[in-house]
Amino acid sequence: MFSLPNLISLSRLPLAFLFLTDNLWIRCGALLCAMISDGLDGYLARKCHLSSQLGAIIDPLMDKFFVGFVLLILINEQKLSYMQATAMLSRDLAVLLFSAYLMFHGKLKNYRVAAIWSGKVTTTLQFFVLMAALFSMAIPESIFLLFLLLGFCALLELVFRRTSERKVAAQ
Repeated sequence: MFSLPNLISLSRLPLAFLFLTDNLWIRCGALLCAMISDGLDGYLARKCHLSSQLGAIIDPLMDKFFVGFVLLILINEQKLSYMQATAMLSRDLAVLLFSAYLMFHGKLKNYRVAAIWSGKVTTTLQFFVLMAALFSMAIPESIFLLFLLLGFCALLELVFRRTSERKVAAQ
């Protein structure tokens, strides 16, 4: 539980609360630290052979908490709209839909959580959009359409991975 990669992942929890301040530079620092921690925790887990199923759950959970918390603040400050925030969370909605499918079919317990490429791209794009919103920069609507496309890609990736895993298991 308290391996270095897991502690780094958990650091995103207090970093999110730094957005309760109005100080732009503290917020920017918190966002940069969250970005660095998001890459560092997985790198250290693999490099030091500290990967775990718990870590595979904590890392994306902390990502979702951090991004969700920051989105709520930016919506409240009218730097992002509800529709923009929803588009940014479309990957998470796809994962939730896939998880509900697994749970309905009694397969969630045996499912091995693993990163997906569309998830990594989405997370990276989320951090850049959050940074732009922090500085009140105009964000093209096409970026939010890209989030929707990435959410759809995430769902397809999860379904295809599940299908190929079942084919391998059947052989």
